[in-house]
Amino acid sequence: MVAVTGAEIRRLYPEYAEDLHRVRAEQREFLAASGKGFTAQLDDIEAEITYLLLRARRPQLVVELGTLHGWSTTWILRALRDNGTGMLRSHDIAERVRETVPAELRGSWEFRPGDARETMPALPERTEYLFIDADHGARFARWYVRALLDPCSWPMNVSVHDVFHWRFAKPLSEGRVVLDWLDTRREPWFTAARARARDEFDALCALRAELGFTEDIKASKTNPMLYFALS
Repeated sequence: MVAVTGAEIRRLYPEYAEDLHRVRAEQREFLAASGKGFTAQLDDIEAEITYLLLRARRPQLVVELGTLHGWSTTWILRALRDNGTGMLRSHDIAERVRETVPAELRGSWEFRPGDARETMPALPERTEYLFIDADHGARFARWYVRALLDPCSWPMNVSVHDVFHWRFAKPLSEGRVVLDWLDTRREPWFTAARARARDEFDALCALRAELGFTEDIKASKTNPMLYFALS
């Protein structure tokens, strides 16, 4: 699996710009219709990068840990829809996502309620993209590193949310556990988080402006997602 890089992301933006404009409009409409109490947990750039990677790498099986109200879920499902292939299997203790995901996106989606440590003791074979935005504590991270990442013997892309709200991952946090694990394996990683990678963030902002992505869907510009690929 090829490592995720800023150069790749900057190439994918113009390649999928037309589709991304449409999906951003769909997500903006979805958010507006969702009402009070709905939380859009991904910022715009990290949501767009997730969409672009899914389009370019065309996974057949995506596993999502943590759905909350379905913001990341719908971004993922729209990418699979636009690819014309692929399945998303989501896990969460909370079940509100059952009510929020639009009916037209459900054909490629399976939701499994409950604690992933119980409902998914091992990663489904040939999972090609693992999206993690669940419990952000070190204990949960140690579980999925040991149970899901370490045993993985096939190429897989991984996204972990809420790692870089600051320049460095906080001690005893999920992000610290994952970064230490990647360092031990000497695996490269990528982020467009403003606090950690300001040059990458600024370059993407400039490119997005050139492509007409000027209106925010979500006001926050933190983009704390961590991306890496296991080969």
